[in-house]
Parts: sequence; C-alpha cells; structure tokens
Amino acid sequence: MTYIFINNKFVDETEGNVSYSDRGYNFGDGIYEYLRVYDGKLYTAKEHYERLFRSAKEIGLNLSEYTVEGLIDITKELVNKNDVQNGGVYIQVTRGVAPRNHPFPSEDTKPVFTAFSKSYDRPYDELENGVKAITVDDIRWLRCDIKSLNLLGNVLAKEKATQCDAQEAIQHRDGIVTEGSSSNVYAIKEGKIYTHPANHLILNGITRRVIHKIANDIDVPFIEEAFTVDFLKDADEVIISSTSIEVMPVIQIDDKIINDGKVGEITKKLQKLFDKSIESNI
Repeated sequence: MTYIFINNKFVDETEGNVSYSDRGYNFGDGIYEYLRVYDGKLYTAKEHYERLFRSAKEIGLNLSEYTVEGLIDITKELVNKNDVQNGGVYIQVTRGVAPRNHPFPSEDTKPVFTAFSKSYDRPYDELENGVKAITVDDIRWLRCDIKSLNLLGNVLAKEKATQCDAQEAIQHRDGIVTEGSSSNVYAIKEGKIYTHPANHLILNGITRRVIHKIANDIDVPFIEEAFTVDFLKDADEVIISSTSIEVMPVIQIDDKIINDGKVGEITKKLQKLFDKSIESNI
C-alpha cells in the first residue's frame, strides 16, 4: 500500500482524487515544493517549507492552518509510511475547490494540500560524467521567484531539450541567462562562480543556497550577476543545480563543448562538500 497525504489525512494513493473544480486544475492556482530524502531523512526541509510559505504569501494563499514544524512532521510520517530511504516528496497546495471563476473564491474555501513520495537513487553517472544542455528563449511569466503550478513554459523548454537529446534547457531573456527549465545555472570562470541574481526572474533554489554557503566556506567568490549566453558558453566550467539533480556538471551547451567535455575541479570540490552536507544531515 502506498500512502499519500491529502486534505489532512493519509490515504491509499488510489483514493487520492482531486475535484474537477479544484482551482489548481482549472487555473494553476497554487504552489508546490519538492523535498529530498537521503537515508530515510529529510534534507533542508525547513528551508523548503519556509519558501512554501513565502510563495503562499506572494499569491495571497492562506496557510494559517499549517506551520513549518507541523508540515515537517507530516512529511516525516509520509516518508516512514512509504519506507522511502532515498527519494523525494512532492508537496502541492491549491487555493481549493470552488465554482470556476477567475476572482478568488470566498474566504471559507479551504486550500487543498497534497503530498506524495517516491523512491529513487541519486544520479551518480550524470554527476560523475556531466550532462548536455541547450539554450532556449525564456517565455515564462515575470514572477519566477514564486514556486507556482504554472509550469507550461518550463514544460515546453524541457520537452525541447528532450527532443535534442539533452538533459536541460537553459533559458535566457534577450541573451541574458536566467535559469534552467528545472534548475539554477552557474558559470565558473577564473575561479569565480557566477549566477543570476535572486530576483523575480529566477527561483532562489534551496540547493543554490547550499552551493552559495559551500563556496563561501572554501573562499570561492559567488557572484550574483547577470551574464550572457556567450559568457556561459565561454566559461571554464558550467553547473546546474536543483533538489533532484544536486550539483550537476554541464559538459556541452548546444554545440559548444565545455572544459573539453570534462568535469571541472571547482565543480568536483562543490560536489564533495555537498556530499558532506548530506552526510552531516544523516
């Protein structure tokens, strides 16, 4: 039996039905988070749930029924019930079930909170050997700092990457790199890490924050500064990061080979210290 959490109770996944009138289904009116599980324990759960509450505040979604600590407890129980040792937990909150109408529903409409878990291993081969990426126009809305359910632009970008036999689509606005379809992007040049500022054009990733801390710990400059696609392709090393792919090397962007197709030394240092971060949590 596989459990999911929906509407404040644990049920079998076959019972996890969502109403056709749910605003998440009709409008993408909601938010989400994704947490990683290593050796049966949640990683950076507090940071993820704090960001969930921030996203909720930005779209006027009332989550007063929940707390960060309470959601962590719920997630731990879900992981234990499904015996997830390595994997992740997806959390989604919509504005609730109401007649289809664009304005917000009445205040007594309760949000629909859903969570499910899945088991999978770390992407060891890709972390060791690197991945390929393509570049695409960033066609998304202008509040990418909110982790909302409106992911069609991301989906189209990722599908184009898949069609090009690449693992990620690196997005840009008029030649300025923003982020990947499901990751943050970094150019490493002359011993410095460059990444787009954490403003409304990107999601301030939790793994991004861990990388920032790690870089500070080893005295590698972490520069939050916009850069061009040409700058990215001319970098000594390129990485992308997210909760699921961790610190992922990019060895090719479009037709340009990065660092002779090899994983760079700074990337390897970041990966090693990220592993230690996981171990210290376990």
